[in-house]
Amino acid sequence: MIEAAKDAFAKDGAAVSLEQIARDADVSIATLYRHFPTRDELISAVYQQEVTTLIEAADQLMTKREPAAALREWLLLFVDFLDAKHGMAAAMDTLIGGPEPLYSKTPHRLDVPIKALVAGGVTTGVFRNDIEPHDLLRALAGVAHVRPSKGWKRSAARMVDLLLKGMHEET
Repeated sequence: MIEAAKDAFAKDGAAVSLEQIARDADVSIATLYRHFPTRDELISAVYQQEVTTLIEAADQLMTKREPAAALREWLLLFVDFLDAKHGMAAAMDTLIGGPEPLYSKTPHRLDVPIKALVAGGVTTGVFRNDIEPHDLLRALAGVAHVRPSKGWKRSAARMVDLLLKGMHEET
């Protein structure tokens, strides 16, 4: 249901009907309401699932990839997260009190993975030791904030590569 809701909000925005989401998820509307009594709860669940996916991906990447490759792949996942978040923005604005309470917890939840990914590269001597991990997220969020053009994700991927080049320890 969460995946169907994510896709529906990204495609149709806040105007998508909960009935449509239930159909897309192949469940009854009663089942959807049993799990998510309000639209706000469904929106919040979608958003929190996206953040959780990012956190879990960091752990997996750190065990399977070299530090630079792990960080690059995770930052590209962060770009996808920003894209999904932007696609849901209109829906998230319908939350009571706006999206701020929902967004405000995100930086704290992403602290551990971004710091661990950067530390892995610093420890192995791949990255400089003066990197502030949150600067990477801020730079990509800035690119996403001004993303009205179709090619913004390609631009964000290039930004990831530029950021990583700037992080490498000089030899």
